[in-house]
This record gives sequence, structure tokens and C-alpha cells, in this order.
Amino acid sequence: MAAARTTALTAVARRGGDGGGVGSGPRRRATSAAARLPALLLVAALSLFQVSAVEVYTPQELSVENGTKAKLVCTFTSTEVISSAASVTWSFQAEGAPSAVSFFYYSNGKAYPGKDAPFKDRISWSGDLNKKDASISIADMRFQDNGTYVCDVKNPPDIVVTPGEIKLRVVERGNLPEFPLALVAGVAIGGALGLILLIVLIVCVVYRKKNSKKHYSGAQ
Repeated sequence: MAAARTTALTAVARRGGDGGGVGSGPRRRATSAAARLPALLLVAALSLFQVSAVEVYTPQELSVENGTKAKLVCTFTSTEVISSAASVTWSFQAEGAPSAVSFFYYSNGKAYPGKDAPFKDRISWSGDLNKKDASISIADMRFQDNGTYVCDVKNPPDIVVTPGEIKLRVVERGNLPEFPLALVAGVAIGGALGLILLIVLIVCVVYRKKNSKKHYSGAQ
């Protein structure tokens, strides 16, 4: 009898263990699904709230003559319609300075030029946000104006990835680099020569076709 009872208890214990093993499968799957839930929610949120960017374009370098007026060109692209919330901020980092300092702000059709040195009474708005132009002009350029100029455009909900930067250098009058002018002249001359060569080639081809037709008709 004792042996029979022991055998029965052992069988019940085994069945209980098997039941626990069967139940652990669904619990593991539920735990795995719960662990993936935050990632799935994040992906869904990003797909619903897609954020585009404002791309800002400026020349990398600019050389101007001392005492002249310089236009700092800054253009941008944005997928959103330009609204009254759009704004432009220009900053200046002098050579050797640790950081840039804002000196011009434009928003809702109004310009707010800085009244502090070194640009006091020398800045004017030269852009048009409806045309995606955020340019400004600085009169009476001086040697202390050498440095980096930063153009930052905001058009909510678009965000700015990287502001535009211009490294500006003020030189003595008559000392502007001549390389760009020479390059433009070389391109113009090269284009003209190429056009002339193309015209000559076309004339030669037409002339040869006419001669070939004459020889063919004479042979008949």
C-alpha cells in the first residue's frame, strides 16, 4: 500500500509540473510583447509627427573692400508655408572670439537691428521671406568686421538643421582677389570658342553633304 501511495503522489507531482510548463509559454510570449511595446509606440509617434527641416544656404567665403557696402546673401528652403512665426537671426563671431553674438533679428515684417557696436546704424534688411531670402546688408565695412557671420532661419514647425556661415574678410580698396574675375572671363571665352567650333563643324558637315550630292548626280 505504501508503495502504491508513493507512486500515485509522484504521478500527481509530475502532472502539476507539466501544467506549470504549459502555462510558462504564454507568460513568456506576453513578456516579450510587453518589452516590444515601447519601441512600437515610438515608431508610431514618429510616423504621425514627421518633422521636416529648414535648409539654409550661404556662400562659404566673402571678400569686401574697406568702406563699401556688403550684402550677406542667405537663402533657405522650407516645406511649410512662410507664416508670421518665421524669423531670421544673424550672429557675428569676431576673429579670436570664443562665441557668436546676435546682432540682427527679423520677424513678422519688422527688422530689429542691433544698436550696440560694432554694427550700430549700419545694418539693413535686404531679404524677402516670401521668396525665401534672408539676406542683410552692412554699410561702411571695416577691418574689425572680419569674422564669421551666421544666418539662422526658423519657420515653425520646420526646424533648422545647420545655420549658414559666411567667413568674411575686409581688404583694402583695389585689393580684391582677381581670381574670380579671371575665372569668369576664362569660362566666357571658352564658351565662345566652343560655340564657334560647333558652328564650323556644322558648316563643314553641311558642305560635305552638298558636295556628295553633286558628285552623285554627276555620276548618273
